[in-house]
Amino acid sequence: MSLNRRQFLQYAGALGALGALGSQAALAQVLNPQRMQPWRNWSGVQTCLPAQQITPKSLGELVSVIAQSTGTIRPVGAGHSFSPLVPTDDTLLSLGYFGGMLSHDSETHQAEFGAGTSMALMGMALNDVGQGFINMADIDHQTLGGAVATSTHGTGIKYGSYSSYIKGLQLVTASGEVLDCDATRNPEVFHAARVSMGSLGVITKLTMQNRPGYRLRETMWVAKTEDLLADIDKHVSENQHWEMLVITHSDYALAIALNETEEPATPPVNKAESGGNEFVTLLEKLDKYGSDFPSARRFLLNNLRHFATFDERIGESYEIYSNVRSVRFNEMEYSVPAEHGPACLREILQLIERNDLPTWFPLEYRYVQADDVPLSMFQGRDSCAISVHQHYSMDYHNLFAAIEPIFWKYDGRPHWGKLHTLNARHLEKLYPQWREFTGLRESLDPQGRFLNAHLRSILGA
Repeated sequence: MSLNRRQFLQYAGALGALGALGSQAALAQVLNPQRMQPWRNWSGVQTCLPAQQITPKSLGELVSVIAQSTGTIRPVGAGHSFSPLVPTDDTLLSLGYFGGMLSHDSETHQAEFGAGTSMALMGMALNDVGQGFINMADIDHQTLGGAVATSTHGTGIKYGSYSSYIKGLQLVTASGEVLDCDATRNPEVFHAARVSMGSLGVITKLTMQNRPGYRLRETMWVAKTEDLLADIDKHVSENQHWEMLVITHSDYALAIALNETEEPATPPVNKAESGGNEFVTLLEKLDKYGSDFPSARRFLLNNLRHFATFDERIGESYEIYSNVRSVRFNEMEYSVPAEHGPACLREILQLIERNDLPTWFPLEYRYVQADDVPLSMFQGRDSCAISVHQHYSMDYHNLFAAIEPIFWKYDGRPHWGKLHTLNARHLEKLYPQWREFTGLRESLDPQGRFLNAHLRSILGA
């Protein structure tokens, strides 16, 4: 069968029935008729029943909402964060009307977007004006504001996160003040707000540094994980963007390389005719019936490479970067110093195998360039980002709890949008400018109006 990266990522499991919050919603309506709209994130692991969900239509209306509301205000994007950044009993604030390209500059290759813009729409909009992202994550469902707030990233040792390419932003503070920020206007606020988890106020628009539009060639191959790690320096230096998806309980991984090309685009893949569903079903059954026979499972997984081939794809950059994630999961991700990536991954794989930990999603292994953003996971160091996934219908707590201490051993910094257990006491030691950020946050929002329980814990407020 012939598979592309999108279909390979979908092998992670069966498509279960969608979870629901019906009983919670019904109870909430009885107790408080105003709480009519429960909220949950994409995976279903985070939920809340806010007193109000507001979608202001203009900057003036947004300022009024902040001034008139009481209690906690939490901006909400596409709900693609797994950590509890959004949940509150008070006010959820959507920037759904703050979307689209607002301006662009063909000479500097910069473009300004509303913070509520879906990143799935940005690639095409940039392409229409001759621009393209410098780098892009492999999921494009997030809003721009949410992706920047959590330092979301793609892969490539010479490429930073979205936050590192922000050149300007507008922030509405707890007092209702509107601050236009860049390297010269309110530079201290700008410096910190590029990764702030919505704790400094509400970002309404952002200016992003881009580049001329371009095409990418995607090349994939299956190889032994140890062979890929042995040649890791070669892979990351000879490819603009390189990553691997390590198949747990096996000896193999899928390597993915993206490189710029001027060759014409290949025809789009028809997923309905590609055989992807057949591959999903096969791996689904292996997990269901093979987990009691680890040796047989490893043998079968190792030999699945004989059943799949991967065709090269060429297309506009935004089409190649992004993937369809139709199977829901929960995720933990840490970034460790780049030089420790292979050792950290090996320990995780050894632990999974030694304890026969129940997981069948691939581990995602990527590289990200250092930046200077105070609360970026990549502040001051080139990093290796390692992601651990668990199907949304399976309990993730034991798996993540077993693996997380390995990340700590290598001074790992958790992805702000992914699940982790660290609080301010631990996090302060990982970020040299931690106190400067928290001091600025307190000066902008002394009453903590933009902090929910999770943010109070991780920021020490």
